Amino acid sequence: MGTHKEIVDKIKPELDKVSSFFERELMKIRASRASTSLVEDIQVECFGQRFPLKQLGTISTPEPRQMLIQPWDNSYIEPITNALSKSGLGMSPVVDQNLIRISIPPLSQEYRKDLLLLLSQKTEEAKKTIRHWRETAWDEIQDGFQTKEIREDDKYRGKDKLQELVDEYNEKIEELAEKKKKEIIE
Repeated sequence: MGTHKEIVDKIKPELDKVSSFFERELMKIRASRASTSLVEDIQVECFGQRFPLKQLGTISTPEPRQMLIQPWDNSYIEPITNALSKSGLGMSPVVDQNLIRISIPPLSQEYRKDLLLLLSQKTEEAKKTIRHWRETAWDEIQDGFQTKEIREDDKYRGKDKLQELVDEYNEKIEELAEKKKKEIIE
């Protein structure tokens, strides 16, 4: 079982995972600027296998609205451009000798609305997972109280500590979401 402190400490790594996962998810949401994280995990069909784009070449952003992909082998060019075209990100890759250029068009109002909705859904999912971990820890603290392993004052201390931790992570999620929202609106 453990003390109220151990129970609360035990969920901290889980909350860290929620936060890290949320950060990675946000990187995949397009903003007005070019970002390598938008395309690096796109699956490319090559020689009967699937590879994330980042394993097939170098991806860079020489300008705010442009990305360059330099495949390590010219035979990757066609599979990469196909994967980019089908990605649903609204990108039109242009082959320039052995480079692939992607111009990031400004976001339309309609697309911005969709992205903000997606952002809102991902934020809610992260908060829901945080709530799940809070409930798990609180149930454990209450079980400890029922079995007399945790004293009543420690039960309430545990509840306060738990709430502090949850508030801290919810705030982190909110800050990340707010930053992403600005990038989308920009």
